[in-house]
Amino acid sequence: MKYQLKIIIGSTRPTRKGPIVADWFLKIAQQHPNFDVELLDLKEINLPFMDEPEHPRLQKYTKAHTKKWSKTIDSADAFVMVTPEYNFSYPATLKNALDYLSVEWSEKPMGFVSYGGVSGGTRAVQELKGPVTALGMMPIPQAVNIPFFTQFINEDDVFEANEPLEKSANLMLNKLQNWSKALKNMRKNVAD
Repeated sequence: MKYQLKIIIGSTRPTRKGPIVADWFLKIAQQHPNFDVELLDLKEINLPFMDEPEHPRLQKYTKAHTKKWSKTIDSADAFVMVTPEYNFSYPATLKNALDYLSVEWSEKPMGFVSYGGVSGGTRAVQELKGPVTALGMMPIPQAVNIPFFTQFINEDDVFEANEPLEKSANLMLNKLQNWSKALKNMRKNVAD
């Protein structure tokens, strides 16, 4: 069975490196035969700050951009957030993207690829686990944390990971597949 995996680039800064990191991870994810993978770039999606009049839990969306975002997220079985660390946390654009919806995120696993300086973005991931859990998602403990990430970007702006990063990416994807299967079965059984 194929699971729908959405990889979300969380940074929208003009000088961001998230797409470079995400491209590397995307190539690894595409090698996993049980995932159909889609890359979602929040800069391209360009959600305005939450502008819906009703609580997302009600799914009474009035804006075309919300309806489109809802459909995209609802179709997923699993997610991976690619996030930098900004001031010991994650980008506001990522929080906004999460807050737009509620039901669509629920009972799905979330993995993390984080990058930064000495902490490798781990503080951003720790901060993300609160809202992710509040949305009813399962943040899996396996993650890819990339410290001093610029050392892996070559002169052609291509991310060249070392063996430990490659191993952590594959381990996380294997665990994400297990959680995808379990939670999809759970969602199906509840719906029946």
